[in-house]
Amino acid sequence: MKIVQINSVCGQGSTGKICVAVSHLLTERGIENYILYASGKSNEPAGRRYMTDREVKWQALRSRILGNYGFNTRRATKRLLRELDSIRPDIVHLHNLHGHNVHLELLCSYLKERKIKVFWTFHDCWAFTGYCPHYDMAGCAQWKTQCETCIQRRHYSWFWDRSAYLYRKKREALTGLDMTIITPSQWLADQVKQSFLKEYPVRVIHNGINLEVFRPRESDFRSRYGLEGRFMILGVAFGWGPRKGLDVFIELAKRLDESYRIVLVGTDDAVDRLIPENILSIHRTQNQVELAEIYTAADLFVNPTREENYPTTHMEALACGTPVLSFRTGGCAEMLDESCGAVVPKNDVDALERMIRTAREGKPFTSEDCVAMTGNFGELDRFMEYVMCYEN
Repeated sequence: MKIVQINSVCGQGSTGKICVAVSHLLTERGIENYILYASGKSNEPAGRRYMTDREVKWQALRSRILGNYGFNTRRATKRLLRELDSIRPDIVHLHNLHGHNVHLELLCSYLKERKIKVFWTFHDCWAFTGYCPHYDMAGCAQWKTQCETCIQRRHYSWFWDRSAYLYRKKREALTGLDMTIITPSQWLADQVKQSFLKEYPVRVIHNGINLEVFRPRESDFRSRYGLEGRFMILGVAFGWGPRKGLDVFIELAKRLDESYRIVLVGTDDAVDRLIPENILSIHRTQNQVELAEIYTAADLFVNPTREENYPTTHMEALACGTPVLSFRTGGCAEMLDESCGAVVPKNDVDALERMIRTAREGKPFTSEDCVAMTGNFGELDRFMEYVMCYEN
């Protein structure tokens, strides 16, 4: 059996790390496998890069100008198909195809003609919309019938709205494949079943984390930053903005007195100019162990995200013994119960504030209960489910 994974990156970001972890498991089982990717550098033996940085940037520019996001990159896609011809895989596992790395029509036509079994992990909603990886914050449901007059078009196309055209092209390209769709959350699986892909089988395989790294860890974080005796509220994100709830933290900083302290990780200079002085800003951590130390030091992890699939940060916080409070959106509630966290209605800052005060004063959560929830979060167990899909 030969297996090829196709992704925008290899070993970088969440999708790239998943590809590499699955590749290592396959290699350990003696299964020939490859990762075909477009961007960044990788030393993975299974990795084969088929685009240059210049090509990726050029295709991104073309997509913005022409508005045909996902249907550029003809030359690089033909190069990708030649790689597939040389490998002759039994299974192709697709991941992120909207990094300006694939012409979807060419790829799908190839897979149909050669009757190759396809698995596609949806890390967001892009496959069944005209443009959008996410639509929850915009409150759009056009994707259920026909995308058109896209309210988020300016994020993807500078001049023309081609959402209706792209929606039809995707529906045509993705019809007739021998495909199983994999989603990290039940929420996303339910969304797929309301889309034009509803006839395909869908399997939920949750993402996982490294439980050797993310576990309760002692550190001097609180003393180093003068947080002793304060109730520490932690937020972790990359790309802070309205989608991640930066405005919510700014509002909470106005409402909570000095006995509370908000700490945000993953910020930058631009974010620092927006937040008040009573929010502690940490631009980056040295490594995942340091991040686990910060999770452990926190009293409560708060995630006021407005669009989410299956947040890894929730798993990381719980594994470090820290309860989680989140808006009810996407798959945020799927890994929580009353013993380790809570969700409140999206955008309800009043409810979020009340729950923060309850978490401090009522102490309804324990570190032990949080860690107990993480038994199914181990990444090797989750990635082994992919291997079992292939073998079955």
